[in-house]
Amino acid sequence: AEREAAALLKVETVREVTSALAAPDMEGRGTAQPGGDRAAKYLADRFAKLGLKPLGDNGTYLQQIKFESTEVAPETSLKAGATTLKHGDDFIVPPPYTAEQIEVRGGVVFAGYGVVSQRLKRNDFEGLDVEGKFVVLLQGQPKNVDQAAWEQAADTQSTLRNVFSRRAAGLIVANIDKPGQSYAVVAGYLTRRSVERAGGAELSFKLPPIVLVSNSGAEKLFDGSGTTYAQSLEKAANGDFVSRDLGKETTATIRIKKYEATSSNVVAVLEGSDPKLKDEAIIYTAHYDAYGVGSDGRIYPGAADNALGVAQIVSIAEVFAKSPARPRRSVIFLAVTGEEYGLLGAEHWVEHPTWPLAKLAANLNFDGIGTEVYGPVKKVVGFGSEHSNLGAVLDGAVVANGAAIIPDPLPEEKAFYRSDHYALVKKGIPALMLLGGPEGDTAVFIARMKKWLETDYHQPSDTVRPEWNWDGARTLAVIGLVTGMRVANADTMPAWLATSPFNRPRGGK
Repeated sequence: AEREAAALLKVETVREVTSALAAPDMEGRGTAQPGGDRAAKYLADRFAKLGLKPLGDNGTYLQQIKFESTEVAPETSLKAGATTLKHGDDFIVPPPYTAEQIEVRGGVVFAGYGVVSQRLKRNDFEGLDVEGKFVVLLQGQPKNVDQAAWEQAADTQSTLRNVFSRRAAGLIVANIDKPGQSYAVVAGYLTRRSVERAGGAELSFKLPPIVLVSNSGAEKLFDGSGTTYAQSLEKAANGDFVSRDLGKETTATIRIKKYEATSSNVVAVLEGSDPKLKDEAIIYTAHYDAYGVGSDGRIYPGAADNALGVAQIVSIAEVFAKSPARPRRSVIFLAVTGEEYGLLGAEHWVEHPTWPLAKLAANLNFDGIGTEVYGPVKKVVGFGSEHSNLGAVLDGAVVANGAAIIPDPLPEEKAFYRSDHYALVKKGIPALMLLGGPEGDTAVFIARMKKWLETDYHQPSDTVRPEWNWDGARTLAVIGLVTGMRVANADTMPAWLATSPFNRPRGGK
């Protein structure tokens, strides 16, 4: 039965759905944007044509969620003396946004790293009058400093207290660049709109404005002060006292646009064949959202992350729908929205489930960076395998498909905690996220992953590529299919291992 089902899984379906979702007319499938709505309708139509039953709101395939979208408006500016800094290139305004209109004027002073510590014999505010002024601080730390003492004195809470207890008008943070994360990368994320579920708690406090500046923006702040930003940065790194008044008036004008909109999870079910076990279900998940259309008009297609993952669960749904023998348990297919903003769609579904959580046998999640298209899949990572006996089921399916299980190649990325399955894991549902890789030297595979993360991850360049190996994507889908079949047809549901910190009843808190 598994061989017959695997033979039904079409590489054409994986390619077709991926290409459709990553196409220009989907406009990056942004959460609470028109392109995201088009993608949801496309998936609902696919599920309907397969004959799957709707499992959304009011007999539909869609589970609507209200969101609040927030972005920094173009008229936002930072003016220092006669020079106006450009939003994005020179400075950015990070969330949280405590008001929709902010205008603050004041002088500007440089206070080094903003550290005050008797243990370090250091007071970066010595001789400075910061009241009613903007304070420029450096990220990082000097060379040859007592690390333990520095970490205690220079934590974020202490630094903010040092600034705002002195009644500063605002905070300007410089020296943003660090290995693997440049100012440009940070600005690329923080100039995009933010999205959260509507009805969240309002902030109980309101800080003065905080902005981040690039190196070029910092130089404009220091211009005419008698020293340059680069000179001050070098002296600060050497441990010299560098604090000084920069001698110019600064105005921060911040305008925030907020609006409410809806987006939808797409959810369907194939009813199981066993009179008793059909009340239980295995659930396949993948997020269909990407970053949509940016304020600058750029589109983020999200081909590898995660049109490809959605295409894989659609191809699996097609097999289950067309197979002559139905699985004993029911099978749910959940394409979620809002993942890129913090698993919002998945969190909403587990809080408002359209299937009893206590009756969910397991979750198989497809989300990645497209490593399965590097070549024929011969290696598989099952994120979460160590937590339940679902890992053993995956291992059997991987071996049956001529591949091998390998450990997480980038454990520092903590991928297990960063995708939609984690919302279900927290509710006691055993889950796995699948990642496939090619045969050959693992170091070569990892190097390609890292390069993609640096150049294409969450960028407009995440597109369908001519060199993609679609058979690799199909293989990973087949492994997910067979794993799901074994769970759906087993006498008992998967169980947590006693050693897992997630070992708790399904549906519990």
